Amino acid sequence: MESEPKTYTLYIFLQLINSGVASDMGLIILLMFFILVMLFISTITSAAENAFFSLTPGNIEELKENDIKSSKFAIKLLNEPDEETAGKKLLASILLINNFTNIFVVISSSLLISIIFNFTQYPLIGFILEVLVITFVIVLISEIIPKIYATQNALKVVNIMAIPLYYSQILLKPFIWFLMSSTNFIDKYFEKKQQDVSLEELNHAIEITSDNELNEEKNILKSLVNFGNISVKQIMRSRLDVIAIDINTSFDDLLKLINECGYSRIPVYEENFDSILGILYIKDILPLLNNNNKKNEWKTLIRPPFIIPEFKKIDDLLNEFKTKKIHMAVVADEYGGTLGIVTLEDILEEIFGEIKDEFDDDENEYKKIDENTYIFEGKTQIGDFLKITETEPGYFDEIKADADTIAGLMMEFTQNIPSQGDKAVYGKFLFSVENADKRKISKIKVVINNEQNDE
Repeated sequence: MESEPKTYTLYIFLQLINSGVASDMGLIILLMFFILVMLFISTITSAAENAFFSLTPGNIEELKENDIKSSKFAIKLLNEPDEETAGKKLLASILLINNFTNIFVVISSSLLISIIFNFTQYPLIGFILEVLVITFVIVLISEIIPKIYATQNALKVVNIMAIPLYYSQILLKPFIWFLMSSTNFIDKYFEKKQQDVSLEELNHAIEITSDNELNEEKNILKSLVNFGNISVKQIMRSRLDVIAIDINTSFDDLLKLINECGYSRIPVYEENFDSILGILYIKDILPLLNNNNKKNEWKTLIRPPFIIPEFKKIDDLLNEFKTKKIHMAVVADEYGGTLGIVTLEDILEEIFGEIKDEFDDDENEYKKIDENTYIFEGKTQIGDFLKITETEPGYFDEIKADADTIAGLMMEFTQNIPSQGDKAVYGKFLFSVENADKRKISKIKVVINNEQNDE
């Protein structure tokens, strides 16, 4: 009886020799080892994907505070060169590794099964074993189990995988670049196509809405529909209206100016406004108030300016404000001169209308005389004018040329600098100059003829 197991083992070995499997034993062992390695790489990469993209703001702060090498690499993966691009690069590298390893597992497993078993007479069984079973194993071992674990141990997985993923990005850089370029091209194509359709449909839907109780909501919707077509130049604050500080200003004069203007951020220039050195955040100088020896150090607290072209679209600028975590940009023309500034508040006002705070003066913008009569400041932006008078965007596009304000619009009407008492008519509007000098128009009276609009 004791010799039966030995006899049975010998019988199986002889059968393997006859079938040719024993002669391929080295290849079988090699394939099994390779499959296990690929499954392991796929498993830890899937865990890393779930771990990195489930990090909370608190987890990220904890990584920044950790003074260990892996945490520093993790922050690089999440933030360099910026959060959006870093996220795309990280996802692309993880997907590439996962797909490469899974492909190798499928090919190697099929080869291994074909060596051990012969399914020539039973192709259906071969298909089930080679495809369905292998797929089940990959999904279970390389997807479900690691992602469940990573969800519960995100920081641990991130610290383990940060360094390998960082160097994997370097090795896979050509593939990542090709993948990101392809997806960006496709995204832009479909985004543009979809946006055109959406704008047309939304404009039509808004126009056919006639419920008077929804006027405010309609105005917000109109602003959102046209948001991507508005350039910075249309909403910026002109350099004539910007409060700025000369770099040579004394600390006492600086405090006096801050108290008078009430702004939290002020541009700093050297010699003239075309040479902006940076932006001074008022909160940065608070530590200097009680230190007489360091009051002149306020110049070292100036932050670098964010300079943008005048024709940048405000939806792109809003994304940049969000990415860079800033609230103000300096608008430059094509020759490098400074046209003015634009703030996050200016962009939000394009959607929600004028935002008032305790420092705003209502009379600086316009005064409503009656239902159809207004007195406007000449510097009022055309976009603001259209919102106040509840007129559709683009009403003056055919005539306004490069004008940004209603004073500039009046000059386009008359083709010169109008004098006090001059009038102009366009569509339903009657404009008349209430106050002007040789250099600019201060106030303009506007009368709306709704009957002309109906016609």
